[in-house]
Amino acid sequence: MAQGTPPAAKPTACLALADGTVIFGHGFGAHGETVAELCFNTAMTGYQEIMTDPSYAGQVVTFTFPHIGNTGITPEDDEARVSFAAGIVVKWDPTEPSNWRATGDLAAWLVKQGRIGIGGVDTRRLTRAIRQQGAPNVAIAHDPDGNFDIGALVARARAFSGLEGLDLARDVTCAQSYAWDEMRWAWPDGYTRRTGPGHRVVAIDYGAKRNILRSLASAGCSVRVLPATATLDEVLAHDPEGVFLSNGPGDPAATGLYAVPVIKALLERDLPVFGICLGHQMLALALGARTVKMNHGHHGANHPVKDLETGKVEITSMNHGFTVDSQTLPAGVLETHVSLFDGSNCGIRLQDRPVFSVQYHPEASPGPQDSAYLFDRFVAAMAARSAA
Repeated sequence: MAQGTPPAAKPTACLALADGTVIFGHGFGAHGETVAELCFNTAMTGYQEIMTDPSYAGQVVTFTFPHIGNTGITPEDDEARVSFAAGIVVKWDPTEPSNWRATGDLAAWLVKQGRIGIGGVDTRRLTRAIRQQGAPNVAIAHDPDGNFDIGALVARARAFSGLEGLDLARDVTCAQSYAWDEMRWAWPDGYTRRTGPGHRVVAIDYGAKRNILRSLASAGCSVRVLPATATLDEVLAHDPEGVFLSNGPGDPAATGLYAVPVIKALLERDLPVFGICLGHQMLALALGARTVKMNHGHHGANHPVKDLETGKVEITSMNHGFTVDSQTLPAGVLETHVSLFDGSNCGIRLQDRPVFSVQYHPEASPGPQDSAYLFDRFVAAMAARSAA
C-alpha cells in the first residue's frame, strides 16, 4: 500500500506500518513518537469518548468520518481520567470547535494528554488496507520540523509485539476501590447523583468506562468499583447482590490468567453476573469457551446485532479486537446475540442462572441506546434473587 513520496510541503507527521508503508501528513497534538496497533472506527460522533475509552489502550485510532474535532472538547465527555488511545489519524485537520458545550479544542487537548494526531491522510484507503490485511502494528510520529528517521520508525513498528498475549487491564484499572453514584447525563441538569439505597453491585474494573458506571447507578445500583486484580474475598467483603465485569483492553486470555479464577469462584456463589466487552470474553473463558484475535475487530457506533431469542435487531456501539469462539461454548451456555456484519458472537447467557454478557456497549457514549435495557435486566435479576 505504498502511498508515494511526501508532498511538496514538508510533512510534520508520519505513520509507519510494519510492512514498510509510510504515510505522511500534518501533525497536531503532542510531539514525539509511539508504537501501537492501528484500528479504524466508523462512529460519526464521540471522538473524545473514544479516545478516553480504556479499551483503546495500545491502539492508534483511524476515524473514517472526516469531521473530527469540529465539536471541540468538554471534560464532561471524558470516559476515563486520561486518553488511553495512543494516537489519532484523521482525514481533515481539526477545525475551530463549534458547539455550545465546548471548553477547548482537540489539538490542545491532545497536547495535554500527550497523544499524537496526524491529519491530511487518505483514511478511506487506510481503512481498506486494514480490512484486507488485518490490523497492523504502526509507529506514529509528530515533529514540527519534519525530521523523521523512517527506517527507525518502520523498525519500531516491526518490533512491536502486538496485542496478542498482552494484559493491559493492569495498566488501566483503578489503583484502589471506590464508590460511584453519578448517573447518566440528562437535560437540563446534566449529571446528577443517585441517592438512597440501591442494589449492591461490585464492578470489577478491567478498564471501565464512566458511562457504564453511570448506567448502573441510573438503573438503581449502589456501585463499588474494585481493581482488576481484586480477589474473591475482596469482592465478597462488600456483600454484593450482583457482580459486573467491565470492558477493557488487551488479550482476554492474558487478563484471564488472574481474572478467570475469581470469576469461576463467583459463579459458584449463584450471584447475578453481567459482563460487557472484555468482561463478556472473560466470562466466556470462565465458562469453558475460548477467545480468538479478529482480523481487524469491530470499532464503531453502527453495528447491527441480532437477539437470537427475540429476533430483534439492535444497532450497537462496539470496540473489540478479540471475540468469543461460539463453537467452543459448552453445554448450558446459550449464544444470545450475533453480529449481522460477520456472524461473530455478541452475547451469551447461562441457561439456568442469571448470568449473561454482551460483546457490545449498551451504555453507548458514543453510540445508540438500543441496548440500555440490559442494565434493567441485571437489576431485575438481583431483585428476583433478593425476593426469593
